[in-house]
Order: sequence, then C-alpha cells, then structure tokens
Amino acid sequence: MKKYNKYGLTAIKALEIYKVEESLRESWFSAAVELFESESSQKKGCPRSTFLGLCAEGLVKGIPKGNYTKSVKNKDYALRAVAILKQNRHTTYSPKELWDKLELGDKRHNSQMDVVLALWEHGLIVK
Repeated sequence: MKKYNKYGLTAIKALEIYKVEESLRESWFSAAVELFESESSQKKGCPRSTFLGLCAEGLVKGIPKGNYTKSVKNKDYALRAVAILKQNRHTTYSPKELWDKLELGDKRHNSQMDVVLALWEHGLIVK
C-alpha cells in the first residue's frame, strides 16, 4: 500500500473515528492529535478544510452532504482536484503534480492534495 503523509492519514483516520463520534470536525481533530505531536500541525487549516469541503459536497463515501466548513478556497481546490482525478482515472499523480494541474500560479501546496489523494486512492471518494 502507498505511504501517505500524515495529513492524508489524518483524513482516513478521521473517517474511522467519525463512525463513533458525531462531528466530522471533532473526528478530524481527534485523528490529528493522534498522529501529530505539534499543536500547530494538529490545528493546520488547509488540509482540514479540504477534507471538510469534500465531505460538505457529499463526495466522501458514507458522509451525507452538509455544512461542515466555511472554507471556500480549499474546498474549491479539492473539488477541482477530484474532477481532474475523475477525468484521468488511469493517471497517478503526486500531491505536487496534482496541485500543479490546478494551475494556481505561484500559490503553494499546503497538504490539500495529500488529503484528496489519500481519500481517492483508498476508494473513499464517490466516483
């Protein structure tokens, strides 16, 4: 199995925790606390907003569409990335390669694509 960075693993773990807890946001925080020692890493917003944005659109298996995040940009990045993955099902991307496909100029990747790719490659994105 492919090795994911900790934010990708946090997304997968959050879904496991969500089966027990009520809140997706709390599930993310519980998973982040389990995987990261640094408080700043636990609270990092971009990967969390990406995860919650995909959930909000009903794109994560087992999660009903809902209002889980106020993020606009990270949610948009995630939705665009999923669209790229759906159009190129037989192409394998690194997080940076997928980020570059979004054509955002000098804007830097901040673990958003790690979340998208971990969920995609685990079959957790509604295709």
